Amino acid sequence: MEMASSFHNEKPSFESKHRFGSITPVSEETELNDYKGTATVENLSDSPVEVSNIQTEGIDGPPKQGFFHRGIVGRVLDSYKRAAPPGGNDPESDMMSTFSNSGLKQALKTRHVVMMSLGTGIGTGLLIGNGKGLSNAGPAPLIIGYGLVSVNTYFMVQAAGEMAVAFPTLPGSFSAYTSMLVSKPYGFATTWLFFVQWLTMFPMELIAMTMAVRFWTTKVDPDIFVLIFFVFLFIVHFIGVEAYGETEFFLNMCKVFLVIGFVIFAIVLTAGGAGDSGYLGGKYWHDPGAFVGTNAESRFKGVCYVLVSAYFSYGGTELFVLSVNEQENPRKTTPTATKTTIYRIVFVYLLTMILLGFTVPNNHPRLMGSPYAKEGVQSVSPYVLAAYIHHVRILPHFINVVVMLAMVSMSNSAMYAAPRLICSLAQQGYCPKYFDYIDRRGRPTRALVLCFIIGTIGFASSSEKRDTIFSWLSAIAGLSELFTWSSIMLSHVRFRAALKKQGKDVNELGYKSNTGVWGSVYGVFFSLLVFMAQFWVALSAPNSGGKCSANDFFQSYLALPIWMTFYFGYMFWNRDFTFMIPLDKVDLDFHRRYYDPELLRQEDEEHKQAMKHASTLVKLRNFFC
Repeated sequence: MEMASSFHNEKPSFESKHRFGSITPVSEETELNDYKGTATVENLSDSPVEVSNIQTEGIDGPPKQGFFHRGIVGRVLDSYKRAAPPGGNDPESDMMSTFSNSGLKQALKTRHVVMMSLGTGIGTGLLIGNGKGLSNAGPAPLIIGYGLVSVNTYFMVQAAGEMAVAFPTLPGSFSAYTSMLVSKPYGFATTWLFFVQWLTMFPMELIAMTMAVRFWTTKVDPDIFVLIFFVFLFIVHFIGVEAYGETEFFLNMCKVFLVIGFVIFAIVLTAGGAGDSGYLGGKYWHDPGAFVGTNAESRFKGVCYVLVSAYFSYGGTELFVLSVNEQENPRKTTPTATKTTIYRIVFVYLLTMILLGFTVPNNHPRLMGSPYAKEGVQSVSPYVLAAYIHHVRILPHFINVVVMLAMVSMSNSAMYAAPRLICSLAQQGYCPKYFDYIDRRGRPTRALVLCFIIGTIGFASSSEKRDTIFSWLSAIAGLSELFTWSSIMLSHVRFRAALKKQGKDVNELGYKSNTGVWGSVYGVFFSLLVFMAQFWVALSAPNSGGKCSANDFFQSYLALPIWMTFYFGYMFWNRDFTFMIPLDKVDLDFHRRYYDPELLRQEDEEHKQAMKHASTLVKLRNFFC
């Protein structure tokens, strides 16, 4: 049974409403991209008028020869013109014909989304940044902190998945949930902060990539590597979302293989089967120790310190929801993506954190942010150190190559997210309308250009101040994820409350969160605790000797004043002092996709019956994917 059959709407007519009347195409085969043909226009007086060869100079300028009759250069230039008005013959898109579409091209397949959900967050935070947590807190707080954030990650993904399937064509996806379900000031501030986070992520990852290069040499100008990958990503994103999907699929596959390989290697190394250090076991948990600090307060502060680092490492988990407008079948891909998130949490994060504590001592001077660092010695990834300090040949270089690719992957994700966020802001009226431009290939072209211009900050990698620049760029990222995730879960709580208040049936949802509304309630509460814990850490960081530094405070808590500036700025500029939209006033029909509960039950039953007669291999694939 086709997924489209889940809709309780009848097969839609091809009549689309217009503010001056209605336009009914004569044939379903009318090519909208050519802007020519014959249509019957019913004006306000209901008198039909025959119109031939419709012109649309307001969209694409004067009519040209057919798109496919021109040369390659002409076709490329034509592809950058503004996209046609939403429409077409796809049944699912036509069912939403009363609403405007996002204009983004639906080219991401299930395999792209699955690999994105597995590997997108494997970047600077996990591969380099957690060295800072290990050196300032110790292996035990690293595991505790990541474990606590992992639970919240799963709750967030479930909440985001439910709303993504309910509002699949909403411009901006989860970045627009807060404006619709909480309040416009809250949505404006959270979306802008999220945009700033991913806008700065692009140059930050490029700078981080050159840090990996310095493991081999410091004689080559790092800007050469920045230029190579900058041009590469420029080409990828101006080809279109298909190129992004395939590139990210390959890069994420490399990262996943790195994690699998590291797990095997670390187990062998700990057991004494590799390197020249013999049996390691729990050696580093005793010397230098499981915690950095001599009393309970400093050890607890170490756990709090790791929490925001863990949020930074998990950053990008929410991007599969941002891509829902470009997925072929959100109802199919979303449950699969939420399943793979569990594997990512257990194998990519928790297991590797445990093994790092067994293979790398927390007092090693080459860990990022180590208080034992020596002047002139470059910090490297703890994954590289695990092989390097035990004198395992070749492997450190191989790991470092994949770490570099991981930085490129995160830059690629940043250039996917940031332009779509600024485009969403423009569509919501939160920034100049100029940036809502989407071309015929589904690219947010003007937003892409803006983000690449900001990305030139990455060429600061050759500056002597590069570490300072990197620290301030990364100052936004960790706490921004906390704002984003808490807003997603708060929106989910409000969504369920509004459904109940307005008497809507929860069974009309195409996908329901496995953790329900209470998972989101816990997530919001936990986020508030982390905000308070981070404030305490920002006042006096571990290994600071109890001293308060304004520089350290703002590097830890910079996202909060930025968010407050956006929040109160919107309130006073627009005279909108709404704290929470009343539940009975929440518009639950805006870009909403309804599903017939009875048909959903039939589909689920058919799927169960099919699985009973399926082969063992198919059953395993269905269980894990």
